[in-house]
Amino acid sequence: MVQAYILIQTEVGKAASVAEAIAGIAGVVLAEDVTGPYDVIARVEANTVDELGKLVIAKIQDVSGITRTLTCTVVHV
Repeated sequence: MVQAYILIQTEVGKAASVAEAIAGIAGVVLAEDVTGPYDVIARVEANTVDELGKLVIAKIQDVSGITRTLTCTVVHV
């Protein structure tokens, strides 16, 4: 299982609607609006890195109101 945090910047005033839309996507464990340089942080899971990439590119980045994402893969050292 591959896990990651997706840091998301949105258009002004869109954080709540983006977080709500993302929370409904399969593979998204949690999506919350936050303060700071990013507007929403999502925790996601996928079976492989390729599936994670497809989740981010084909589903999350397709949500209206998102301007930029940064994917931070969880590592266990």
